[in-house]
Amino acid sequence: MLDYDKEADAYDASRGGEARAQAAAAAVLGLIPDGPGRLLDLACGTGIVTREIAAGRPALRVTGADLAPAMTRMATARLPGKVVRADSRRLPFPAATFDAVTSIWLLHLPDDPDDVRAVVAECARVLRPGGVYVTTVDKAAAHDVGSDIDAVLADRPVRPAEDAAGKVTAYAARHGLTPAGRAVFRGVGQGRSPRGAIADLRRGWFTRLPPDDPRTECYAARLAGLPDQDRPRPDPLFTLCAFRKPVVDRPGHLFRPAYRPAAVRDTSRRAARP
Repeated sequence: MLDYDKEADAYDASRGGEARAQAAAAAVLGLIPDGPGRLLDLACGTGIVTREIAAGRPALRVTGADLAPAMTRMATARLPGKVVRADSRRLPFPAATFDAVTSIWLLHLPDDPDDVRAVVAECARVLRPGGVYVTTVDKAAAHDVGSDIDAVLADRPVRPAEDAAGKVTAYAARHGLTPAGRAVFRGVGQGRSPRGAIADLRRGWFTRLPPDDPRTECYAARLAGLPDQDRPRPDPLFTLCAFRKPVVDRPGHLFRPAYRPAAVRDTSRRAARP
């Protein structure tokens, strides 16, 4: 896993900046019912997406949480008094505190599936009945856009996708969360170029290819042979899944709010505009 304290200063610039944040926030808000309430944004990083969520839904009281001190400091600068340092597997909040919980680009990070299960369990715990949990899934697959770069890297060693949609849905179901919609959005400004992919390889961004692994330079050499070394290929297309915590209005009876689950929403076309 990357050292996010070291990554903090360059994080936004290397990952699409404001345009990507706006696309992510718009997709998230499309899966959350209108109205007042409290929202927790887990692994909020620099707070760039969290701030867009707060701006897009003023009636929500938004709280950000992140474990990396440098990320937390940057998020606090964007959202003074609204960010806490916290481990997503052990949240410092009472049960049933929030009307919505989001975890954008979080579940793909842990190597241990127990950690992913723990995060989902905590999200379910702090949700109020009727609340919605929204998370990105299948992040690694989002970057496979069918480009020549993907063809070069197709046989690289990869780790199991712990954020696979099927796995996350199963984990959510164990804690009583039911599917409540999906959305997709483009990672604006994140299309890879061959030269950029080489730099990412040598920085260790491809988790099963450490910088000192001889195979890393083999892939780098193949990427260096591609045309248009600085031309970005298509942006990734990220997927969000939403899950609802049912309401129990009397013993043994589940009441489901009248809010209809969102259909699959592709915000990528709108997100592609600056």
